Amino acid sequence: MAGQRFEVEIGPVAHGGFCVARYEGRAVFVRHALPGERVVVEVTEGAEGDRFLRGDAVEILLASPDRVEAPCRFAGPGKCGGCDWQHATPQAQRRMKAAVVAEQLRRLAKIDREVVVEELPGTPDGLGWRTRVQFAIDDEGRVGLRKHRSHEIVPVDHCVIASPDVEQAGVESRAWPGMAGVEVIAATGSSDRTVVVTPRAGHRVPLVELDVPVSVLRGDGKGGTQRIHGRGHVREVALGQTWKVSGSGFWQVHPAAADALAAAVLDAVKPRPGETAMDLYCGVGLFAAPLAAAVGADGEVVAVEADAAALADASANLAGFEQVVLVEERVDRALDQAPEGFEAEVVVLDPPRSGAGRAVVDRIAALKPRAIAYVACDPAALARDTAYFAERGYTLADLRAFDLFPMTHHVECVATLVRDDR
Repeated sequence: MAGQRFEVEIGPVAHGGFCVARYEGRAVFVRHALPGERVVVEVTEGAEGDRFLRGDAVEILLASPDRVEAPCRFAGPGKCGGCDWQHATPQAQRRMKAAVVAEQLRRLAKIDREVVVEELPGTPDGLGWRTRVQFAIDDEGRVGLRKHRSHEIVPVDHCVIASPDVEQAGVESRAWPGMAGVEVIAATGSSDRTVVVTPRAGHRVPLVELDVPVSVLRGDGKGGTQRIHGRGHVREVALGQTWKVSGSGFWQVHPAAADALAAAVLDAVKPRPGETAMDLYCGVGLFAAPLAAAVGADGEVVAVEADAAALADASANLAGFEQVVLVEERVDRALDQAPEGFEAEVVVLDPPRSGAGRAVVDRIAALKPRAIAYVACDPAALARDTAYFAERGYTLADLRAFDLFPMTHHVECVATLVRDDR
């Protein structure tokens, strides 16, 4: 059935960067369309008898007023899969993301809540924001990005959502024979730029000569890096301080994201002097630092991170706070190992895309925090875990959503959960 074409009316937006239509009784998940449009869909995945199909809108018969021409020539059916919504205005993108978050809360947590996705400063057109870009390299050594739900690489010579500092490196204008990938990292607030080159088996990292000075690291394809030239880390600036982030370590890719999220977290839990706080999945310490400043020398912040490299960076970044205790462990195990009777007034968690899960939620609730800030990059995981927290007596008191990833379907949320009996 792949390749078949038919006309459909486009229904509501759904989680994952597509809209839902119906054809002969089956759901069709359509990319490159907008709610209310009439389009011709070409099936990209699915066969006779399948419960649903996937497809691309290849012809627009009746356009939405929110439709615009994509700013990137590599966006569209059969092209780069990195962006989902380049054919929609930034305002429409945020409305669709808000609708997705609200729908997930209704469906998975049985919560009806109006959601507004907030625009971050500095990117009104949704372009030029991404400070870390992982390019794939095809068999001919050309730089590219992958198609949607595919390993196939689309060669590109420019990425419109990449920050100017990433593009100035000139990675796309060069050939990279024998390489599997090239990541470009451009720090926010400093001049640091790093290129992580991952060779294919049997190949070495070549001499890297780019348009601007860069540090060069060798990637192992699993997230690990080895310094070849320059620094093994970049210096990110946020919250009025400089942060060490080594290798391909995690840092928010929108220049305004770190400050926005940290402010939202502090506003959510309102830590008080002398309190005990926990920062779970703490990474390099972005939330632990303002928590430590708020609880003061008489308080304590227990920061938990399983990744040894990230925790080493956190140790350097949090060196000025004696009230911070760093724990290198998986979050579930660290909570199991907490001393008998240990409680925390405040808990902040920023889990991976899959969310925290029931076991971690149960362990957090057992600490009896008065307030929890849950930072989530996946609204479905957030809604599921919010339902788990409700089972343990915690109510969703507030929710803020941020457009950290314009042109894509991704959205970041900060949920405030409080005990029902407080």
